Amino acid sequence: MINYLDTLDRQVTMAINGFNSAYMDNAMWMATSVMSWVLMLLAFLWILRNKGWRGAVAAIVAVALTILFIDQLTSGLIKPMVGRLRPSHNPALAATIHLVNGYQGGMYGFVSGHAGNSFGIALIMSLMLRYRPATIAMMLWAALQCYSRMYLGVHYMGDIVCGTILGLMVAAVVYWLMKFLYRRVGSFPAMPTFTRSDGQAITASVLVTMLTIFITAIFI
Repeated sequence: MINYLDTLDRQVTMAINGFNSAYMDNAMWMATSVMSWVLMLLAFLWILRNKGWRGAVAAIVAVALTILFIDQLTSGLIKPMVGRLRPSHNPALAATIHLVNGYQGGMYGFVSGHAGNSFGIALIMSLMLRYRPATIAMMLWAALQCYSRMYLGVHYMGDIVCGTILGLMVAAVVYWLMKFLYRRVGSFPAMPTFTRSDGQAITASVLVTMLTIFITAIFI
């Protein structure tokens, strides 16, 4: 069973990696970059300006803890402990794998920090915003992040799936922890209340980011 899953994992990953073109190289290279996170996070900081400093601090701490815990679990613990080579570092795939701009990533890829962080951020922000279009947009953005990692050949599908599950779990625990501390610790700041327009701002920022990626890729 393990061998079958490992074979399926490689086949799906290599199929995604093999379905490449100059346009997709450009789009996936931009999608996986830090710049694809910037507009959404800036929009989030912008809407926090009217939430009071305590509410803003609570929201920022929630997002920061989610990223911190996921990074520590993925890069600090699981990757070195499991030691699974990325596709880009697997000698058996060297002759067939498609790399973009020579990018290979770190040595180990299980579990995916990109998948964990993108879905973790999407969920923690969705739980705070409570606005369905923003949730859908952020989940699509996170899925694009994950697809780009497989397309670039730096993660297997299994790395992505397990990273996604980890990210969602961490975000849910952090959200519950923030709520718990607010109820039990009198001086702990409450999570802010967001409006429909706040959710619309986040939705717009994510959609603009993805649209910009796919349009800009045409001209690079």
